[in-house]
Amino acid sequence: MPRGDLDAPEPLGNDPSGYGWKVLRERTPKLITEVRDRHPYGPEQRRALDALREEIASGPMRPLGEDAPDRARWDRWGAAYFDRPWADAPFLWWESYFYRRLLGAVGFFTPGPWYWVDPFEYWKAAELRDATVAVPAAEERQALLLASLWGNQADLGFLFGAAGDLDASGGLVADDGALVWSALDAGGPHHVGVVADNAGRELLADLLLIDHLLRTGLAVTVTLHLKPHPYYVSDATTADLVACLRRLAAADGEAAAVERRLSEAIGGGRLRLRAHAFSCAPWSYHRMPADLAEEFGGHTLTIMKGDLNYRRLVGDRAWPATTPFAEVTAYFPGPVAALRTLKSDVVTGVDAATLSSLDASGGDWRTGGTHGLIQARL
Repeated sequence: MPRGDLDAPEPLGNDPSGYGWKVLRERTPKLITEVRDRHPYGPEQRRALDALREEIASGPMRPLGEDAPDRARWDRWGAAYFDRPWADAPFLWWESYFYRRLLGAVGFFTPGPWYWVDPFEYWKAAELRDATVAVPAAEERQALLLASLWGNQADLGFLFGAAGDLDASGGLVADDGALVWSALDAGGPHHVGVVADNAGRELLADLLLIDHLLRTGLAVTVTLHLKPHPYYVSDATTADLVACLRRLAAADGEAAAVERRLSEAIGGGRLRLRAHAFSCAPWSYHRMPADLAEEFGGHTLTIMKGDLNYRRLVGDRAWPATTPFAEVTAYFPGPVAALRTLKSDVVTGVDAATLSSLDASGGDWRTGGTHGLIQARL
């Protein structure tokens, strides 16, 4: 039966053996310190960042300030969690709220010198400068799909908590890639949605995949869903898309041609950009508003990129890993595929033999960023 009732428990941040505890106790303080030290913020921003770090460590979760433009909305969303320890809130909820609070601390939403200045742009720009732009041949379409998947390793928030370099040595724990291509090859016309995750190298790989879909006629339109403002360090906004297009244009050969085709597709309405406010909400897609559900329902296929979108798609819950992906996504309004590098505990759709082998390996295959998946419910 469909798992629309979300009957598995939500991970919190109060289990010292859990991944959420590690993120709360290690990654978030480190990120606050890095943001503080990498910018010439004044005393007000520095005090606010220090206070946020102290609140997460030892104080109860506080609501947004009185002057926050979205205070009323977050007051409703956080009524069950405010004035309690951060660790007592669901992992997905408090992690989303953390990034909203960080933006508030640096004055992102307040008219003034730091208004709408992305506090994560420093890392995004550095990562994009270092990115190598290589365009696979047209017939190597599986390489494009895998590049889009493994590009998800370039998660700057993850890197704040990771040790050493990432690699893809673990391979795929589930691979529905052939099903995805078969669905795109059949029928039509296809209107594909791509829900972006990270900026930089991952978004570059996503753009190469989108160009392939449009250029080969596998899709007559592609809708690229971006974030309306900075979120989770490296999540892609429209500004990040523009930066990637400029990076492609500055490269030699076919990469520059990709930029020209994509820019023309945007101008002609074949590549459509969306930045819905729900993209930065602390909820799974089970709670998406009607207008977003209608848009997803109009896609022939929606491709969800990355770890956070996967958590939101299946519900950030402690599903048994063998729970069928099709069951937990049955509520979603249309065919959907997930391309994800595993960087958190939640996973579904792993067959029993594969699961047994992975668990016996003794590695952190769920959270280490070395394993990936392609899953589809068509």
